[in-house]
Amino acid sequence: MRILEQDARAAMNANAPTRRISIVDDDESIREALKNLMRSARLHAEAFASAEEFLASERYADTACLILDVNLPGMSGFELQSLLKARKRGIPIIFITAQADDASRQRALKSGAIECLSKPVRREPLFKAIQSAMNS
Repeated sequence: MRILEQDARAAMNANAPTRRISIVDDDESIREALKNLMRSARLHAEAFASAEEFLASERYADTACLILDVNLPGMSGFELQSLLKARKRGIPIIFITAQADDASRQRALKSGAIECLSKPVRREPLFKAIQSAMNS
């Protein structure tokens, strides 16, 4: 497991040091848990409660990877993904969802997401997806 975290950190370090992982989830406990997990692996991370909050933030410009909940109040994760594509802002996205189903997973992956993981998110698949995102 530590190897995946180190690989993810090495991939982040290959980019500018100010680039971050942004986490967008309306569940505060998930936001904080993911943010703490990223920090424990010495990755830069910021967390946001909504897509709108993320878009309005200064982190929008230096996000290297987006961990994004599918179901959000206001703009959904899929709507944010479409908006980023329309703006030609190719941030690699890792979707997370509590309502995992094949249709949502296929939609996410067909739309260009790196991965679509079920909540609770397991550490190993998450770091593997982050590594893929950083190398894409």
